[in-house]
Amino acid sequence: FYCNFNKYIPRNLDEQKMRNCLVQEAQTLIQLSQVKRITSVFFGGGTPSLANPLTIAAVLDTVSQCAHLAEGTEVTLEANPTSADASCLAEFQKAGINRLSIGVQSLNNTELKLLGRNHTSCDALRTLEEAKKLFAGRTSIDLIFGLPGQTNASWIQGLEELLTVCDDHISLYQLTLERGTSLFKQVHQGSLPMPDPDVVSEMYECSRHVLQNSAFHQYEVSNFARNVRALSTHNLSYWQGSQYIGIGPGAHGRFVPWGDGKVHREARIQTLEPDVWMKEVLAVGHGTRKRTELSKLDILEEVLMLGLRMDIGITHKHWLQFAPDLSLWDAFGESEEVKELEECGLLLLDDKGLRCSWRGLAVLDSLLLTLLNQFQKAWVEREKTFNQT
Repeated sequence: FYCNFNKYIPRNLDEQKMRNCLVQEAQTLIQLSQVKRITSVFFGGGTPSLANPLTIAAVLDTVSQCAHLAEGTEVTLEANPTSADASCLAEFQKAGINRLSIGVQSLNNTELKLLGRNHTSCDALRTLEEAKKLFAGRTSIDLIFGLPGQTNASWIQGLEELLTVCDDHISLYQLTLERGTSLFKQVHQGSLPMPDPDVVSEMYECSRHVLQNSAFHQYEVSNFARNVRALSTHNLSYWQGSQYIGIGPGAHGRFVPWGDGKVHREARIQTLEPDVWMKEVLAVGHGTRKRTELSKLDILEEVLMLGLRMDIGITHKHWLQFAPDLSLWDAFGESEEVKELEECGLLLLDDKGLRCSWRGLAVLDSLLLTLLNQFQKAWVEREKTFNQT
């Protein structure tokens, strides 16, 4: 009821055709990118655990044929408790999956019903136990807070219960009311009360302390890991501004299509509707619907916004890989607004780089307004200087 993902319920599902098209598009786009090595693979964006494991295996075979996919490379599958029983999970493991992300969302059956989830807390706990046997140390769970009728006490109680059974990685997401969803309609009609924003903020802060006290390290705004091995390599690549290829209906990617003779990174979005997407793949090898060439400023703004989501922020060395002629000191060192954020204990700019404090991570979106505005000013000044010389 809350999710506005790209989802369809087909009358007749031809999974063999879908599989062939996923394989074809993977082949086409990897060759177009001319990438030589793949550092992670993530099957997500919905419920890929509904797929036949043979489909997953076919895509992974293609990826490894088109580029180097080292043994042990992180390969994640998103799964819902009702579509991932023990035998199914074992088949996915045989297909090449070595990390699982389970959409638990809540252990409260009333909340699950409110969200329109088709699993119960028992289903979630059973799937979690099976997953830990197969993917020990590499099973993540997703939880949602800020639900209608939820209190800080009920949220923390559920989180503490999960901490007694979870593996080494947890992702916490605040509920976003998406226009066009059933939940959005119910809330806006007044039939469901949303918690006060201050209460939601308290839920997040309390969660961070509870997780910290349970030896979970917050390495990103929404992500917590008990050890280095449990970190999501794939998501880290997004936050570090790496290139990635999106395959399948509605997927998006960021890469340089060298095979087309291009030299600039593009933001690419694949056709949404599966039937139309398959026709396009069969006709031209891929279903890319929209291509937007990203300017250097576009890329740097993404690096800034995504990099500051991590606890380590953006190191000087990492930033200079993208902007060799505009250092973090140049962009932010003289800004009074940035100094004010530092004095408030929300931001740090030092010899390591630019990063949020513990308090700053919780209000990152509001900090970004100031930082992006300052960066754009610095960029304009840089352009003026270059044009004069």
